[in-house]
Amino acid sequence: MHPDDPSAQKLTDARPTTLSDDAASTERTIGRHRVPEPPRWALLGSTPVRVALATGVTCCLSLVAVATARGNDDTPRTVEPLAEALADRAAIADERASRSLDRDAAPARILPSPTAKPTPTPTAVRKAPKKPVKPRRPRPVAGLDQAQMDNAKIIVDVGVEMKMPRRALVVALSTAMQESNLYNLASDVLPESAEYPNQGSGSDHDSVGLFQQRPSSGWGTVAQLMRPSYAARAFYSALNEIPGWQDMSVTSAAQAVQISAYPDAYAQHEDRATTVAAALTA
Repeated sequence: MHPDDPSAQKLTDARPTTLSDDAASTERTIGRHRVPEPPRWALLGSTPVRVALATGVTCCLSLVAVATARGNDDTPRTVEPLAEALADRAAIADERASRSLDRDAAPARILPSPTAKPTPTPTAVRKAPKKPVKPRRPRPVAGLDQAQMDNAKIIVDVGVEMKMPRRALVVALSTAMQESNLYNLASDVLPESAEYPNQGSGSDHDSVGLFQQRPSSGWGTVAQLMRPSYAARAFYSALNEIPGWQDMSVTSAAQAVQISAYPDAYAQHEDRATTVAAALTA
């Protein structure tokens, strides 16, 4: 039949356009030795592809949630395309790490030097040192003035320190009342004696001090005898050397120490001496 025959063309057009069920036709299409292409739905069923698709879907849903949360609650924003969303996330990441890579190192923490001066604390208020309290001067008794009473106190204090009995205090006070009237006297015969504190002067040879003791008789130096405390100690020491002085009268005991030209003169001062001794030892 000629290929231009209309009847032949009709026969050719009349053939079905669907795939032939003939096996030979299939072999001609794909070839005898070619492996048939698996159907596309089978690829979707493989495990790696399913995991990849699930991951992509999760990322897309996360981007949609972020884009929606950024908008107002009443009017959520339109979900951006995936490419734009990824670009925005990359930009945000760049902003968070936008510090310069060549920035200077952070300055090291400077610790205080061991020799640094400590923070000054408020200066405590210093109390002024207390002035030494002067001993109270005894109140004069028995007609004595303050100077006489002060000298009498020295005589009594020395006797108490030496543990002398009250009788010895009365003997010593009576002797000083007779010899110097309880004043610390210098001597006109010894100009040196006037260089020391004194309360007047006498002219009885080289006798000085409360008990008018003589340096030339071995009682001590002028400087020593012009100190009332030394003169009183010298008197008590001499009194202790007299045997039985405790049983003697005031006059006899005083005379045994002083060897005065007027031995009976001491008795007249016994009452006053007793009053003064009692006042200073009360």
